[in-house]
Amino acid sequence: MGLSWQQGPLGAGPVGHFLTPDPLPERLLFAERLRRRMRVKFNDTWIADSDDVVLLHEPGRYPVAYFPRESVKAGALVAADKVTQHKDLGLTAWYTVSVGDRATQRAAWELIDLPEYAADFQDRIAFAWRAMDAFYEEDERILGHAADPYHRIDIRDTSRTLEVRVGDTVVARSQNPIVLFESGFAPRWYVPLADIDSTHLTSVEGQTFCPYKGLCDYYDVAGVARGAWYYANPYREVDRIAGTVSFEPDRVEVYLDGKRLELEPGQRVVAHGVDRGLDVDEVKGL
Repeated sequence: MGLSWQQGPLGAGPVGHFLTPDPLPERLLFAERLRRRMRVKFNDTWIADSDDVVLLHEPGRYPVAYFPRESVKAGALVAADKVTQHKDLGLTAWYTVSVGDRATQRAAWELIDLPEYAADFQDRIAFAWRAMDAFYEEDERILGHAADPYHRIDIRDTSRTLEVRVGDTVVARSQNPIVLFESGFAPRWYVPLADIDSTHLTSVEGQTFCPYKGLCDYYDVAGVARGAWYYANPYREVDRIAGTVSFEPDRVEVYLDGKRLELEPGQRVVAHGVDRGLDVDEVKGL
């Protein structure tokens, strides 16, 4: 989640609500300076480099980074014979990105008919994530989409008792699980492998990708398809969940201090998938 994605405050299904006497507009867009140096690589060449990037938060979309036109490599943008209409911000002109022997059509765009209130995006270029080789903040590659500054993860130890069952089968029982709080989502409880009867876990094919945690693998649990997941090599910011497994409370029975957990309405996570043109080996290598 972030400001405008999934259950974010400006998203389509916010988990909270604004305390205002009048209804807010159906769509609210938000612009802000990223305040981080950001770079874009294409055909082994840096084609954009700026510490003056502006993020656009738009309902139902990942944040999009807009670079000052002067920060884009000269000659890298070739005007395309394509103009579309943005729902809120006027006309959008599209570009082919071309460097050396490589060119990708509709790989960048510019908002060219902006209303006065959206002048933050005047003379700025955005790049299609899948079309580029890589995006960086400073010297570290970022994956999936531009990092959302409103997305937060907190991990806490707890002494509460967590038990996982499938029918009469006890799959796991722990008195020292850890809980992961992620912006806008229900808490997720992770159980150390030592507290799980691993004979009931069967690894399955298929991974998803979280830009904030890394590659996620899945287990079938006592015959229940994809009833649990884990991060074998989580990003260092969340490495406390390494060696733990989380169970899906709407697929298997998860009890916390004797009370069965259920996902709150609207709390189901929309998986990213191994997205944005990344393959598994590439993500694991970072």
